Amino acid sequence: MTPRRPYPSDLSDARWALIEPTLTAWRVKRLEARRQAGIVADPTTSLRDVMDAILYVNRTGIAWKYLPHDFPPHGTVYSYFSTWTKEGIFDRLGIELTGLVRAKEGRAAEPTACVIDSQSVKTSMNVPVATQGIDAGKKIVGRKRGILTDTLGLILAVMVTAACVSDNAIGKTLLTQAHTTYPTLSKAWVDTGFKNAAVEHGARLGIDVEVVPRRSDKPGFHVVKRRWVVERTLGWLMLHRRLARDYETRTDHAAAMIRIASIDLLTRRLTGETTQAWRDA
Repeated sequence: MTPRRPYPSDLSDARWALIEPTLTAWRVKRLEARRQAGIVADPTTSLRDVMDAILYVNRTGIAWKYLPHDFPPHGTVYSYFSTWTKEGIFDRLGIELTGLVRAKEGRAAEPTACVIDSQSVKTSMNVPVATQGIDAGKKIVGRKRGILTDTLGLILAVMVTAACVSDNAIGKTLLTQAHTTYPTLSKAWVDTGFKNAAVEHGARLGIDVEVVPRRSDKPGFHVVKRRWVVERTLGWLMLHRRLARDYETRTDHAAAMIRIASIDLLTRRLTGETTQAWRDA
C-alpha cells in the first residue's frame, strides 16, 4: 500500500516521539481491559494516524465527516477523540509537555505564577442552546473560554462554558483546577472582570490574585503588564481554525480542542519546528 502524502499538520517523527509513549501506554491498558472482558481481537488502527487526523481537524476547522479518505474513517477518529477527552489523555499530554517546555526554558517544572483571561466566541448552528449564552459586555451570543497560563504563556488549565457565565465564576474554577495540578502556584494576575470573588477564592487557596487594570490615561491598544502573556496565548490558539468559532456540541470537547491546539504548539516548541501561519506561502 502506497503511504499517503503528509499534510502540514502531521506530526514529525520528533514530535510523535514526544506523544507516542502516553498513547501507547493508554492502548496497552485498554487492551488488557478488553482481554479481561473476553475480547481478544486487537485494534489495527495506527495511533499516529489518528492523532494526525485530530490535528488536521483542529488546524483546518473541517467537520469530522469531511476528513480526507487517506486518514482512518472519521467515525473511528471521532471515537478516539471522544474517548481520549473523557479519559483525560489530552490533559495528561498537556501537563507532561508543559513540564518539558518549562525545563527547556530553564524554569522549574512546577510553576509558581499564572495569568488568567477569558474569550467569548460565537457558536455554530449545531451547538445546543442550553450550553450557549450572551456576553452582555461584548455583545456575543455563544460560549466563553477561560484559560490559565504560566508566565511563558503555556496553558495550565482550561474550561468552556456559556458566554453568560461571569469571569469571576470562571476564575474560581480555573484557580481550583490549576491549584490541584500545580499546588506550587502562589501568584496570579487577572483583569478587572475577575475581581472580588476570584480574588477571595484565590486567597483561600493560598494564591495572591492581583487585578491589573488597563491604563485610563492611555486610550486604544496598549500592552498591559503581565496580562499580555495570556492574550498572546489566545492569539496563538487562533492559528487553529477549529477555534475561530465553537463547533463542538459538548463543552468538554470544546475544551479538548483548546488542549489539542496547545499540544500542537508545545511539541513544535520542543522540537524547534515553527507553526506555519495561514498567510505564509
